Amino acid sequence: MALLEKQIEFEPIALNLDGDQFGPDFLAINPFHRIPVLVDGDLTLVESLAILDYIDAKYPAPPLLPKEAKALGIVRMVEMVTLNELLPAMFPLTRQMLGVPGDTEEKLAQSKQQILTVLRFFEGLLADQRTFFAGEQFSLAEVVAGTAVPSVGMFDISFDEYPKLQQWGARLAGRESWQQTEVPQAEIAAKIPIIRDLLAARL
Repeated sequence: MALLEKQIEFEPIALNLDGDQFGPDFLAINPFHRIPVLVDGDLTLVESLAILDYIDAKYPAPPLLPKEAKALGIVRMVEMVTLNELLPAMFPLTRQMLGVPGDTEEKLAQSKQQILTVLRFFEGLLADQRTFFAGEQFSLAEVVAGTAVPSVGMFDISFDEYPKLQQWGARLAGRESWQQTEVPQAEIAAKIPIIRDLLAARL
């Protein structure tokens, strides 16, 4: 999404996570066998936030990181809350949805409560009719949170109590970068067995 927002030419290379991530070719560029990975000339970067920072620094127009201190702090905070608070809470509920055993009812309830806490927090950040988290500027906060927040609806979590998040999500869905990276439901359904195995392996 960041590359598309900046209109940077790139070659996407799909990786089948049913074994390709353990192959010698991929392990040579990422020994942690995870995606994404960015290869740019003699530079190889792993970890999403490092990749996003590099893209924004090397290709500064249009900027995806604000210069003003308060706005920058908010962007970084949204990124970290998404990665450290929201995504981990989504894993147990995703396992339950796919029929992967191992999580207690207490753990599932805690995960759902954690997601609601994040949604309330993000709703508060979008106060004063902000268009995006950093104000009027689309930023890396949208790139990171925008790939996760809309997905919580699959856990029967309603956005009715979060109207600002609803409007924010609708704005993102209307962007060309979102539409170009949207994965068809049929493709997701076909990958469910692989996703189930990956989540089971995390237990």
